[in-house]
Formats: sequence, C-alpha cells, structure tokens
Amino acid sequence: MFRTGKRNLITDVTGLSVGNISDENLKSGVTVVVCDQPTVAGVQVLGGAPGTRETDLLEPHNTVETVNALTLSGGSAFGLDAASGVQAALRERGVGFEVRGNVVPIVPAAIVFDLANGGNKSWGRYPPYRDLGYEAAQSASRDFAIGTAGAGVGSLTSGLKGGLGSASTVLDNGITIGALAVVNAIGSVTLGRSRHFWAAPFEIGDEFGGLGYPSPIPQDARRILLKFRDQLANTTIAVIATDAAMTTAAAKRLAICAHDGFARSIWPTHTPADGDLVFALATGTSGKILSFDDAIDLYAAAGATMARAIARGIYAATPSSNDLFPTWSSR
Repeated sequence: MFRTGKRNLITDVTGLSVGNISDENLKSGVTVVVCDQPTVAGVQVLGGAPGTRETDLLEPHNTVETVNALTLSGGSAFGLDAASGVQAALRERGVGFEVRGNVVPIVPAAIVFDLANGGNKSWGRYPPYRDLGYEAAQSASRDFAIGTAGAGVGSLTSGLKGGLGSASTVLDNGITIGALAVVNAIGSVTLGRSRHFWAAPFEIGDEFGGLGYPSPIPQDARRILLKFRDQLANTTIAVIATDAAMTTAAAKRLAICAHDGFARSIWPTHTPADGDLVFALATGTSGKILSFDDAIDLYAAAGATMARAIARGIYAATPSSNDLFPTWSSR
C-alpha cells in the first residue's frame, strides 16, 4: 500500500530542505527545516516537559499562518538560541514576515535534553547554539545525513544511542508525506533488549534491518525499560510534512496524528519526563486538496511514517568517543 519517496527523507516533500550541524566535543547539534516558501504549519505537544519557542503562534486561531523554518536542537533550554541563528541566516536573504518595512523570519523551535550525555558543556558565558543554528540553516539541502547527525548527535534512548531519523511515504493518490525525528526518549525503541523495533509492522523493505517482530515475543518486552528513571533528560521532537494543501487547523490535526507514530515506535512515550512534540508543515506544492477519504489515509500514513523515521534514527546511529550507550548495530 505504501512506498517510499526517492530519498526516503522528509525532503521528498517538495518545498523543504534540511540542514544539520553538530559539535562532537559538545555531543550536541542542530537540525533545521527550511521552507522554500512561507508554509502552513501546526504543532502538538504531548510530553510533560517541553522546551519550545513560538509554538503559540502556530495555533489555528492566531494571526500568522505560515513559517519560514523550524529548528530542532540539543542543549535543553540553552538550545532555543539556535532559532536566533536560523533567523539571522534567513534575514540576510530577505526571508520572513513583512511588517511595516521590516522582515521577521518566523522560526518556531523545540529542544531535547542532551546535557548529561558525556559531552563537554563548559562553553563559557554564552552557549554555542546560535552559531550552530546559523550554520545549519546555511547548509540546508535536499539530501542530509541521519543517525548520529544534527540535533540527534547526542541523543540517547533506553539502553541504546539515539539519533536523527527521517522517512517518507508516497500515497496512491500521489501525495507525499515525510517525517523527521530527533529521538532522545526515556523509553525503548526495541522490544525489551532485543534487536527488534517496535515500529516493525510499518517497515518498508529493510530500511531498519528487516527483522520484523520476534516469535515468541520476549518476556522483557513487557518491562518498562527507562533511560534515566531519576532525570528529566529526555524528549523526542519531530516534524511531519506533506505536499497537500491544508489549513492551519488541518495541519494541527496532522501533528496530532503523527504522535501515533511515537506510540507505535517507543514504549513508554509521552511521559512527564519527556517533552514530546510534533510540528506539522503543509507546503501545498502538489496542488492537491484532500477529500475526506484522502485525509483519513494521510493521517494514518502520518503515524506510520513517523514510526519508521524514529526507528531509522536509531538504526543509523554510529559510535563516537565517550558514548554512554551502545548503538543498535552493536547489539
């Protein structure tokens, strides 16, 4: 029923590019989604410990209906500075919302907590995230790395190194949907301590190993396996995007449905110790307006595509010095 786009990345949705930048010594980084044109957006936060910037702007009842970019960053609250760097890069290009002769780039942002991952966070007076955001925006392209890259470079999950994941789906009607996720969850992406991903039913081909579900299901799949039970050092943040035409209200519904992908690929998720968030983008570049049936298919695909992106982020992670947890490939 589903097939991937050409890249199997969120940039299969026409009108989007992605930039990654990271600092290995810091064990942190920034990922930016840059929109070719002002793009309809929405957001849904379901985690209990979010860190965000300009998310109120995205509610359907508010005035500005489009964004110029989205920023995903490590660094906890310090990482919110990354959006300022993205703004600077866009302002230099004259990109933004015009108000009485002034150009204001609209760049909502969200962060993950990666301060306690073994990296050197002694950065002095000001954190480096504004400069990292600027560099990420400047490097944005249709092709980009996943795994240990960008905002996912310092991410961790329960028992495994986290990462940056992406996937895309092309529906039978030609509409494309793509997902991008920074996976730093308190929960586990695999059934117990096995190599099998919770997202297995949605895998296309062998994009994250092709292992399916084990038989029988391992006994420890029922255990609540957490990363750090005594810390709020978590969060999965993501973007779901489509080339269908949408209102801001429909984009919010898309973000809501994409959270199903969290529940299908991470257990537990949406806890008080996670700041789980999904941004939604609708570029409208396909020119297609959704019928009711099309909308049902698209929202279902949103959850499946997000689940695949999350698994791919863990699958593609690579080892680095001072890692606290092993990569999936070493399990």
